[in-house]
Amino acid sequence: MSTMTYADLVFTGGPVFTANTVRSRASAVAVRGGRIVSTDERDIAALTGPSTEVVDLGGRLLVPGFQDAHVHPVWGGLDMLRCDLADLGTASEYLDAIGRFAASHPSDEWILGGGWQMSAFPGGTPTAAALDAVVPDRPAFFPNRDGHGAWVNSVALRLAGIDRDTPDPADGRIERDAAGDPSGTLHEGAMGLVNRLLPEEPLERLTEALLVGQKYLHSYGITAWQDAIVGAYGDAGDPGPAYLKAAADGTLTARVVGAIWWDRTKGLEQIPSLIERRERYRGGRFAATSIKIMQDGVAENFTAAMLEPYCDGHGHFTDNSGISFVDPAILNEAVPLLDAEGFQVHFHAIGDRAVRECLDAVEHAIRRNGRSDHRHHIAHIQVVHPEDIPRFRTLDVAANMQSLWAALEPQMVDLTLPFLGAPRDAWQYPFGDLLRSGAVLAAGSDWSVSTPNPLAAIHTAVNRTAAPGYEEGEYDAFLPEQAIDLATSLTAYTAGSAWVNHLDQTTGTIEVGKFADLAVLDRDPFARPADEIGATRVLQTFVEGERVYAATDA
Repeated sequence: MSTMTYADLVFTGGPVFTANTVRSRASAVAVRGGRIVSTDERDIAALTGPSTEVVDLGGRLLVPGFQDAHVHPVWGGLDMLRCDLADLGTASEYLDAIGRFAASHPSDEWILGGGWQMSAFPGGTPTAAALDAVVPDRPAFFPNRDGHGAWVNSVALRLAGIDRDTPDPADGRIERDAAGDPSGTLHEGAMGLVNRLLPEEPLERLTEALLVGQKYLHSYGITAWQDAIVGAYGDAGDPGPAYLKAAADGTLTARVVGAIWWDRTKGLEQIPSLIERRERYRGGRFAATSIKIMQDGVAENFTAAMLEPYCDGHGHFTDNSGISFVDPAILNEAVPLLDAEGFQVHFHAIGDRAVRECLDAVEHAIRRNGRSDHRHHIAHIQVVHPEDIPRFRTLDVAANMQSLWAALEPQMVDLTLPFLGAPRDAWQYPFGDLLRSGAVLAAGSDWSVSTPNPLAAIHTAVNRTAAPGYEEGEYDAFLPEQAIDLATSLTAYTAGSAWVNHLDQTTGTIEVGKFADLAVLDRDPFARPADEIGATRVLQTFVEGERVYAATDA
């Protein structure tokens, strides 16, 4: 046999989860020229030559590279370069870290960071007074972990001109004390009153953040993703130019679909600019072919759009049912127009009203344009009215799960359940019902909102409890009837997300002819108890057969 026919890389000695339609298993994989050339163990000896790299799985599981269908890697990388609070959990830890960061960065005009969790503060709302104690002399701006609120100090409030007479913006709320003065937390669109003042991050810094984020995602076996906001949103700047730069110089090793931000302060007149950016934001492994529409906020600050009003915590309805950021009348015009232009629409919907409004808009698009293969999808799907479950399949809308959140933890127990009330509290994260209805399931993390670790999210999808090390305290399983099995969850995080990303012809499963985008786990989780899934680690990650990550013990 000529050496030209030898494989560059072979995996042998362990099980292979192919994620194909029949969920068959292989026991070896051979790679040549970046593509899979065999999954038949009988071929491996003949394909192994003197220059072939052999990876002995030693009983560990080989899986397709994970694909994160909703993530913010540039923001996540920027958080890692700033004052990163993501690994801390209490108010005192946050303040100590911020104080130390401010002291070690005396020349920074602004003190920036993020990643705090709402459950660390009474009512989920930290105060400017607390932040003033550690940053009294410069403005400070710290978005929370979900990106739907920000903690600011008094200097920042003063620079932004926010006082007791400042009205709440239409798409947000200024948290106020008993006297009516701004207290230091800005919700949703109110963040824009401050972050419009932030110094713009240069392209070099955003590119550095992208590469930091990419390295971190590769360490979790992630080889492709959909960046859920490409555009001017928040305080990080537009990631698009950073992707183009990394794609051009060869440092973008992941496959990335960009979701271009729909500016909710504008209307249909922005569509020509979205088309122009789609053409401009394309190169190498990056293509911005999706549109991100954030239809509502989050339940914890009562901005998720609900069909019925929130409760007051004692079972009584209030007069607040959340915010639809895009007027449904506009949404029902925008989505058909975007669909007609060939865009995929990537919706953010937390509340049951927002989910219904997004489904309604897709239904309008089908009526007007006929069915397409654009693969629209709704991310988060926290509260879904039972009547809307079958519509995902009927309308060919994928359910984009952030499975890690489907567990009881302090934020859910203290800031969500009391204010949803029955029966809505039992309509949350209905992955099992969506699966049984025939919906396409995709999966993602929303990092830096929460960890990008797919195995931690898969653990929660299967067990409906937090993965080991991801939540303190003992909690029962959360709505265990909505659990999905390990194979389904793995398939959602690989083949499902590849389908959403229109990468399914070349990635997402382990099949001959597809790119060798692969991850080696440190065990076979199918052979272990389900409550150990979250302890599984990624040892090696490959893109087109090139190793992009290796653990120290790989």
